[in-house]
Parts: sequence; structure tokens; C-alpha cells
Amino acid sequence: MTTILAAGSGVSPLVADLGMCLVVSAVFGVLFERLRIPTIAALLGAGVLIGPVGLSLVHEQSNIETIANLGLTLLLFVIGLEVHVGNMLASGRVLLVTGLLQVPLTLALAGLAFLALRLSSWELLAGPYVPLYLGAACAFSSTLLVVKLLQERLKLDSVSGRLCVGLLIFQDVWAIVFLAVQPNLESPELAPLGLTFVGIGVVIGVAWAASRWLLPSAFRVVAKVPELVVTLALGWCFGLGLLGANLGDLLHYLELHVHVSVSLEMGALIAGASLAASPYTYEVVAKVGSLRDFFVTLFFVGLGMSIPAPDGLDLVILAVVLSVFAIAMRYLVFLPLLYTTGLNRRHALETSTKLAQVSEFCLVIAYLGAKLGHVDQVVVSSIIFAFVLTALVTPALFAASDVLYDRVHPLMTAVGMRPVSETAKTEVDPQGDAPRVVILGFHRIAAALLHDLARDYPKIVPRVLVIDFNVALHDKIRETGAQVIYGDISNPDTLKHAHVDEAELVISTVPDELLKKTSNATIARAVRALNPHGVIVAHATRVSDVPRLLEAGATDVFMAPVEAATALLPAVVASLNGNIEGFLAAREVERGTLQNRSHILD
Repeated sequence: MTTILAAGSGVSPLVADLGMCLVVSAVFGVLFERLRIPTIAALLGAGVLIGPVGLSLVHEQSNIETIANLGLTLLLFVIGLEVHVGNMLASGRVLLVTGLLQVPLTLALAGLAFLALRLSSWELLAGPYVPLYLGAACAFSSTLLVVKLLQERLKLDSVSGRLCVGLLIFQDVWAIVFLAVQPNLESPELAPLGLTFVGIGVVIGVAWAASRWLLPSAFRVVAKVPELVVTLALGWCFGLGLLGANLGDLLHYLELHVHVSVSLEMGALIAGASLAASPYTYEVVAKVGSLRDFFVTLFFVGLGMSIPAPDGLDLVILAVVLSVFAIAMRYLVFLPLLYTTGLNRRHALETSTKLAQVSEFCLVIAYLGAKLGHVDQVVVSSIIFAFVLTALVTPALFAASDVLYDRVHPLMTAVGMRPVSETAKTEVDPQGDAPRVVILGFHRIAAALLHDLARDYPKIVPRVLVIDFNVALHDKIRETGAQVIYGDISNPDTLKHAHVDEAELVISTVPDELLKKTSNATIARAVRALNPHGVIVAHATRVSDVPRLLEAGATDVFMAPVEAATALLPAVVASLNGNIEGFLAAREVERGTLQNRSHILD
């Protein structure tokens, strides 16, 4: 159909195929959103409808797959931009040990489980390499899904978010190891594997040198033109990626006959990480994000087109079993590893739950395994179905990860996972005093308030708790003596865990314009439900907001313009009375000068 449309209108078949993908995706997206079904299902469903199993509206599927692969490259570049090596290293032993051991332990345990199932004479598990490939499918999590959901829910820089990204990077490295060994499973060779890591080291070295001596000057030249900033960043992304992909040819040109290469995607990840500390990072992330989302949409539609029609019930049963095993491994391997390396139980459980899905990398591994004759197409199809099943439940698991701990922590204690000291001071000490004052959200008003409390009432500051998403500010907040945790200030479970129900005073300082998917009225209502007797102060943007906030449970409401005008009025009166010098001198004695203040956000 699309070929006929393209021929009749002079549109190239590629453009017609892309257009068909986007039109059907848009229709499915609206329908599925209306039915409250995850977006990923809409894209996969669109692919099934227009693919070979459905109406066969797209004939040049290879073109879609090629363009969709650009989505993976851009995704890894954006991941790199948001990976601050310093923050990841702050996880220390937790990330390093878990990252090194998680994949081999999961592969071994899941592989043994499938070997045990093979004793039941299940024909689908008959091949010598089938347990290995199914075990690998359980060992890797989806970078695409996890990072997309972390970004959407503003949790990329949370404790569990940083650990998820760090573990995904370790998994990507292990996937490279698997892909390097895969062609030689009958007689594994260490040389190609070693050369792969040598190539990665070379690309990292080039990225480090360029980010230190070349890129800062280049960005300064184009800084006044935002479009060129993004162009330069994308050029760096694909330039470094192509360098890695063609590293062997370059070495041959230099008379060094070594067969070494680094994937374009890995090069993009390294390129992004090398720019993570750049002041232009947020501009690049904002602009590249939309472009990435377009290509990622095509990736999932292309994946939907590759889903085969089930040949029998056995294929579906194997997919379900694989999905269950993959999710179970997160609690049998990931969770104990994170806990025993020192992470507290809540974050260990939250991280494990967020990573509970089959990876898109496994689709590549399975596809290559079929080409190498290690597994047949039925096993590959089962892995595809398992990816789809776990992808569909991932949004629900993300939502459950925030509240799951409150329901299962008695069970964790029963199996020997007892509370340990909290890692990186990310949670309020449950044995310590509950906070007297809770500041919900940390923006400029909160920064000014904390400064004044530290100056005038220092004994209160240790009993002040700040709840905010911006982990980058947490260390500076702790330096004032206040407590701080990462959390969603509109989530009742977060508020309960932070002992908001015991606080004497709760202040919501962020205006509605800066809040995402919530409001001061919603927050006031949630706090009042938890804390019937405490004082709640809420931020109103307009006078018309005041009745609604008071009705929601706020004890008092403040408006930043009104507070500023009230503070400014004495200066106006003093000026008109010819006494501005005396007024300024008295005010300086009372509160100091503005230039001598030090706010965290300044």
C-alpha cells in the first residue's frame, strides 16, 4: 500500500514508510493513552499492525531499522551527557562490585535454572547453547526503557537512578564481552576480547584529551548560536563514534595491523560522558532529546514489525517463563548484591525493581546466535516476546518501586536483610529525631530561608529537613547542617517515610509554575492528610489561589511579590521622609548587607 502511495505521489518509499509508521503510531498513541495503557505498547502495537504479521503496510523494514538504530546512538549519547563520573564513583563499592558480578552471576543462575528445566525433556530447550542464551536474556536490563522512564519521572539523578545508569553501563560492557566471545563459543579466544577493551581505552583517551584541550575552545566559538552548540555536540558524538568504529582501518593506515573496533553506540556514550561537566550540557540534552525521541519511536515500531506470529503455545509459554525468570533474578541476584555491598534496603529494592526487564541488547545477541546456528528462530521469537512482556510491565514496576519497600521490608528482615547505615546520607536516620521543620522543594526562597535560619537560629537547622529532586545541591545543603533527602514532594509515601507526619512546620516553597504534575494545593492536601495538627505554609502565585490552598489544608499562605513589597515599603517611606541613610544603616545592623549573603543557588 505504501509503495503504491509513494509511486503515485512522487514520494520516496523510505519517506512513505516513515510517514506510515508515524501516522499509525500517533493514532495508537492517542488511543492507548486514553485507555491508560503504556506508550511502549502503542508503538509495539503500531509495528505489529503495519508489519508482516499485520497489514504489511511497510515493505522496506530494513530502512526503518537503520534509522531506528540512530535512536539508540542518540539515546546513549544523551545517557553519557547525564552520567557524571564523580556522582557514579560516589557510589563506590556498591556500583563497582555489583557491576562486575551481577551479569556473570545472573547468567550462571538463570542458565542453571533452564538446564534444570531441560531435564523435563522440553524440546525448545534441547540445543546445547539454549540455556546460555536464555540465561543471557535474564542478565541484561533495557537501557532504552530504564533511562527513558528515569528521565520522564525526573529520577535520573536520584540514588537509584544513578545506580541504574551505572549498572546499565557495566551491562553494556559485559554485552560487548559476550558479543566478542559469541563467534568463538566452541573455542573461545581472549585476544579479540582484549583488543576490544584496548579500543575502548583508546577512544576514552581521545575523548579525555579533546574535552580537556579542544572542545572548550570550540564551544566558546559557537556559544552565541545555540543551534551551532547542538550541531557541534552531535558532530562530536558521531565523530568519536565513527573513530571507534573505524579504529582498525585507521591503525592499518598507520601500518599497525590490529583488528580492533568499538561500536558506534559505545563511542556515542563516551562522547556524551566527556561533555557531562560542560556548561552546555543542558542545552544539548534539551535539543537532542526531541530528536532522540523521534528515532526511539521508530525503534519500537521497527521492533513491533519484527514480532512474529506465534507458531504454537510452547513459544508463548517459554516467553512467559523467561519473563518470570528475568524479573525473579533481580531479587535473587541484584538485590542481595546491592545490599551486601553496603546499600540500604530501600534503595537496593528500588534499584532492582527498576531494572526488571529483558534488554534490547538481548535481541541483538539472540539474532546473532541464530545466524551462528547456536539457537533456532523459535528461541529468538521467545526472547522477543519476553522483551515485549517485560517492557509492558516496566512502567508498573517503576511505579511500584517507590512503595514496594513499605510492604515487603518485614519479609526482608525475616530473610536476614536487616537495616544498615544509610548510604551517602540519602535518607533520614530512623533512629534520630524527627524533623521539626520540613521544606518541600528547594528553590531560591528555600535557599534564602535556610541562610537566615543558619544565621539567626543555628540550633534549629539540624532539625530542618529538605526534600528535593536536585541531588546536585544535596551536599551543599548538608554543609549548612540541615538534613536532605531525594524524593517526590507530592508522593504521600515519600512524605511519610520522611516523617512529615511528625513535623511541627511544613513549608512548600516552590511556585506552581515550577512544579511538575502537581501543585501547592495537592501538596498541602497530602501533607494535611498525614499531619492533621502541624502548621502548613504554602506558596501562592496569585491572590485567587489563596482560598483553594486554605481549603486544601494550608495554615498560612505566602506570595513572593507580596512579601517583597512588604519588605520594600519601609525603604520607600524612609526615602520619602528623607531618612534613607538611617534606615539602611539600621537594616544592615539587623540583617546584614545583600552582598554578604551566601545562598546555595547563587
